[in-house]
Amino acid sequence: MTIDEYYMQRALNLATLGLGIVSPNPLVGCVVVHNNIIIGEGWHKQYGGPHAEVNAIESVQDKSLLSDATVYVTLEPCAHFGKTPPCADLLIREKVKRVIVCNTDSNPLVGGKGLAKLRAAGIEVILGVLEEQGRWLNRRFFTFIEHKRPYVILKWAQTADGFIARSNFDSKWISHSFSRKLVHKWRTEENAILVGTRTAQYDNPQLNVRDWSGSNPIRLVLDKQLEIPTSHYLFDQSQSTICYNFLRQATEGLVDYVQIDRQKASLPQILQDLYQRKIQSLFVEGGSYLLTSFIQSNLWDEIRLFKSPQQFHNGISAPNFSGVQIDQKTFYEDTLTYFVPIT
Repeated sequence: MTIDEYYMQRALNLATLGLGIVSPNPLVGCVVVHNNIIIGEGWHKQYGGPHAEVNAIESVQDKSLLSDATVYVTLEPCAHFGKTPPCADLLIREKVKRVIVCNTDSNPLVGGKGLAKLRAAGIEVILGVLEEQGRWLNRRFFTFIEHKRPYVILKWAQTADGFIARSNFDSKWISHSFSRKLVHKWRTEENAILVGTRTAQYDNPQLNVRDWSGSNPIRLVLDKQLEIPTSHYLFDQSQSTICYNFLRQATEGLVDYVQIDRQKASLPQILQDLYQRKIQSLFVEGGSYLLTSFIQSNLWDEIRLFKSPQQFHNGISAPNFSGVQIDQKTFYEDTLTYFVPIT
């Protein structure tokens, strides 16, 4: 690892602290280095709040060192006025010596303009340090900007003999309690969570965060014929909920009924609506039919698959898919494997 990679890795680590908090803004970390010593650092902590560069510069005790300092930032400094002033202007005003950037910003409002501003001011700019790691860190943001839809994560637990639920649709409890706690952590990191009709009917899920600390995602359900009883948790008015269906368009308290066109494929309509609502990431928790629909439509970006040593011998089969394994972990008797699509 080079010295530039070392400090950029620190900036990437800081950026992760904004996960689940700053969306739809990207995750950004920043480190200020003078004579191989970190003199300031920061990250984007809250949507609408100061950006990482601002927090990092403000943390520098001796501002006179900035003119001979290198700034490591995970994403191109912005050059436009949004909820905050341009970060490129701040770095120019402070006369920093060098700016090292992990990724350019795909947002057309930025799109190289920040880098051009810095170079025009005589600041040395180096681009692409740990670029791949930065793309992965901000995969939600880049997918949202470049593909105009949320980043889609599919999650399920299956038995050793390949079933996702029993024949009566009962899926409790396939995975270990530790695995279920991890799922609650994941819920805090994504903007919205989606289930299908049968999962909602038979499991009556709350789709909130109970075993972790963090914000609840927006609850989504695809209930084409409005079959789910309104007495179920999804309609308890405890958090924002969207019910996609063929029959009605209405708002009742925190529940939005969004009517979709039965003559068109449902999933692209849902993803387009979420894009319009600036929902950057979608966590799909089932059931098998809904998960398979995302897989067959090639509308997924990541699969998180728990495998348990349990056996059901018969029941509802887990989805079939082709993907590239990128990671695997073991939690007690469960195995968690991560996949991305084959490119």
